[in-house]
Amino acid sequence: MGAVPKHKVSKRRQGFRAAHQYIEVPPLTTCPTCGQKHRTHYVCPHCGHYRGRLVIDVNRKRQRRPEA
Repeated sequence: MGAVPKHKVSKRRQGFRAAHQYIEVPPLTTCPTCGQKHRTHYVCPHCGHYRGRLVIDVNRKRQRRPEA
């Protein structure tokens, strides 16, 4: 048998329990190279720079890995 509640859970108690389940907005910063917004400590998806250095080439097409 599963667990069965002994008492009705009030809306206030439901709110207390669900209070930590909100969606956090990730911290954003402006890229010094292109000026677009991107997540902090991440490579800029628009230009491919991280801390002023080119890390990935965004203009190059992605190559897919062969399926095993």
